[in-house]
Amino acid sequence: MARFLKWLILLPVAAVVLALAVANRHSVTIYLDPFPGGVPDGPQVAAPFYLVLLLTLMLGVLIGGVAAWMRQGARRREARRTRADLRRAHAELARNDLLPALEHRKGA
Repeated sequence: MARFLKWLILLPVAAVVLALAVANRHSVTIYLDPFPGGVPDGPQVAAPFYLVLLLTLMLGVLIGGVAAWMRQGARRREARRTRADLRRAHAELARNDLLPALEHRKGA
């Protein structure tokens, strides 16, 4: 079901991206000098518009992913600590021969 939903979303998105690429093949010039002083002779890049659009979109997704990853750092750290505590508790229970009794009781 998940595979079907993935394709149900990805195919239309790919079709739209392809249509944009075909419709926007003309070249655009991007000036890299923020203060041209009236004459745009500074560094510049000429590329097809669809390429500029797609690279901008990919850069935005990348920056958003990094920002989300950084915001979730505290949760990941807490999950690591909780897993370590759980492993320690299981090891202590096994050392005290309490874990088999608890597992036997859980199964009954």
